[in-house]
Amino acid sequence: MRIVLASASPRRREILDQIGIKYDVCVSDADENTIERDPKKLVMMLSERKAMSVLKKLESGKSGVCDEPEKETFCVIGCDTIVYQENGSGILGKPHTDAEAFEMLSSLQGGVHEVYSGVTILVSGLKTPVKRQFWERTAVHFSEMSDEEILEYIKTGDPMDKAGAYGIQGFCARYIEGIEGDYLNVVGLPASHLYKELRSLGMV
Repeated sequence: MRIVLASASPRRREILDQIGIKYDVCVSDADENTIERDPKKLVMMLSERKAMSVLKKLESGKSGVCDEPEKETFCVIGCDTIVYQENGSGILGKPHTDAEAFEMLSSLQGGVHEVYSGVTILVSGLKTPVKRQFWERTAVHFSEMSDEEILEYIKTGDPMDKAGAYGIQGFCARYIEGIEGDYLNVVGLPASHLYKELRSLGMV
């Protein structure tokens, strides 16, 4: 059984390394455009799209992961993480400019927001294909930040590849007052829940 992470995220790779999961990486090229606004439905939908995109690559032999896909059984993990403000900006993705990062951080500072991750596990090569899905939610309490502090953080470059324009595990940790839920979910992958699912499937 070959476990394949359908993500280019270095943080998700670090989490799988941390919990002792052996895996390969195949980056998804799934279309992430959608009009879905419900955070739970959105992360579930996008995680499935990512996992399915990679599974098709693997089975076609175009992934670069395996030379003989017809002889392999694949367990593909797709994940999507978003930041959500119920009474604010709604769904926050990754900022494309410093101005967008500033706007996002300004809206988050001094309040509480939620981080949602959806995970889809697809297993091929069995008599009956397997699909498992779940989502996790973590509430994050953010300190107040001055405009100068926001600009200082943006200058580090850290906000630009992260949903909500911040990473809890880096420089921005100084502004996190507390969380309710899974810390690693905020980093990008709910490791404990994922491990339990993989263990129940006999993958680990």
